[in-house]
Amino acid sequence: MAHVPLQENPPGLVARLATRYTKRRFGQMVEPMEAAAHHAGVLVAMGSLETAAQFGWKKLDPTLRWLAVQATGMQIGCSWCVDYGYFEGMHRGVDPAKVRDVGAWRTSALYDERERVVLEYAETATACPSEVSDELAARVRAHLSDAEFVELAAWVALENFRSRFNAGLGLRSQGFSDNCEIPMRAVGTDAVA
Repeated sequence: MAHVPLQENPPGLVARLATRYTKRRFGQMVEPMEAAAHHAGVLVAMGSLETAAQFGWKKLDPTLRWLAVQATGMQIGCSWCVDYGYFEGMHRGVDPAKVRDVGAWRTSALYDERERVVLEYAETATACPSEVSDELAARVRAHLSDAEFVELAAWVALENFRSRFNAGLGLRSQGFSDNCEIPMRAVGTDAVA
């Protein structure tokens, strides 16, 4: 249960515009927006950052981006983010086997070395404290350009913000993964519920 009342039809121009955009983008209202609607400044800041990322962060391969974001949400334990991330991966063309196996990437044979270093970076940068070693950074740089590495760090940081916002307000899965041909593994949902 959310720690603040969720506002399906929030008052104010900013909230109404955000509601319209959210319904168009997600096909329904999403709880993070309903929670953020209590504070127009937070809503504007979140929307501005999300818009900048959506339209301006295009250096990193989309599958690597998705892997980093999903691993970050899983590391934090945000069931909303993991649920939506699964849905997004399945609908954005990420290999369904990889979508299902992110939580087991260390032992899975599905990921190549580039994907593994991105997943390791996402988890390491998300840890508290975040201690990305020079050795790990060198391995990332062996696979990514400077611009890609910066964008990877930005995606991990953005997902930390999203996941911690959602988890901090008690937001839980909204069932996005239920709309996928291949359902999430039960263990994947139990780990973050």
